[in-house]
Amino acid sequence: MADQHPDTTAITAGRDESGSLAPVLWPSTTWQSTGLDESNAAAVAVHETGNYARYANPTVREFENAVAALESAEDALATSSGMGAIATAIFALCSTGDHIVAQKQLYGGTLALLNGPCKRLGIDVSFVDGSTPGTFASAVRPGKTMLVIAETPSNPQLALTNLDEIGAIKGPYTMVDSTLATPLGQSPLRHGVSLVMHSATKGIAGHNDAMLGVLAGEKDLIDAIWSYSVLHGATASATDALNGLRGIRTLGVRFARQCDTALKVARELESNPGVRRVNYPGLESHPQHALAKSQMRGFGTVLSFEIMGGVDKARALMNKLAIVRPAVSLGGPETLICHPATSTHVSMSPEDQQSAGINDGLLRLSIGLEDTSDVIADLQHALQ
Repeated sequence: MADQHPDTTAITAGRDESGSLAPVLWPSTTWQSTGLDESNAAAVAVHETGNYARYANPTVREFENAVAALESAEDALATSSGMGAIATAIFALCSTGDHIVAQKQLYGGTLALLNGPCKRLGIDVSFVDGSTPGTFASAVRPGKTMLVIAETPSNPQLALTNLDEIGAIKGPYTMVDSTLATPLGQSPLRHGVSLVMHSATKGIAGHNDAMLGVLAGEKDLIDAIWSYSVLHGATASATDALNGLRGIRTLGVRFARQCDTALKVARELESNPGVRRVNYPGLESHPQHALAKSQMRGFGTVLSFEIMGGVDKARALMNKLAIVRPAVSLGGPETLICHPATSTHVSMSPEDQQSAGINDGLLRLSIGLEDTSDVIADLQHALQ
């Protein structure tokens, strides 16, 4: 049904013709043809299965179809990681001499890619404050800018970018990293954005057992990126795609439960005297709460908070936790905590960290599926 709820789409999408209710694993890397003519047809086909798994695999294709359906996209392309998706999109669309506009508030790996390989290859990058209206459009250089990159909510500051503003930019392609929102939290393509990207390792797969990235958008654009991706080689594995499909089936209930817990935890932290600031779009105190309500169906499963005492206090807190686990991923069934300045964003200089709002007292929480009261009690005990 065209107007069905995304929770229903998560159950109905990405199924083959076999009638199997469980995802079907195709582990093969190579398929036999009937002869020269069929081999030639497969060699020149675009994003088709039945030839070689670097080009397409049936299990991976079903995962791509499921994400495309969830994002209201014509097609999708899976990769071996979120960074694989970002790198594939950038190098498929940009060449030496081109220009990229990106926000300062980005995942550390994305910033490292833009500041390292991209600049080394002669791709110029301008960084803007993604939460300030008008900054993306004003930084675009007509005829030069090939790609605009936004991440909303951002990792780990939970700052938002206005999706309508990104979608209204004319000329360059626009790409939104929507990992923290998941396809159930928001729909960037419905705002006019060219590409939506996810580290599907996180909330989409949701069980810490799949390494996946995915891009979704118009078929012609996905086909063009696919043509580069087979050379780039960041190919998604069939096993990870199967686990990603399994995760999509429970995404609706997981996302709803985790969002509910995240808001309750954020409110408890906000009232704790040892916490200086809490970053979560669902809080009324979030400076972009109104924007979050206008463009998000759910406020997400990740929050961050700043404690007084810097890195020493952060270390002591993390060492005292019993249920919340120190780890750098997000979106899984376990509640995880990390210290971005020394982990996910450690590749950034201290100056760049400060510019991006990452200080020694900032901690990121990925909310899991434990009982909410137990998570809150564990954090309160560690904060004493």
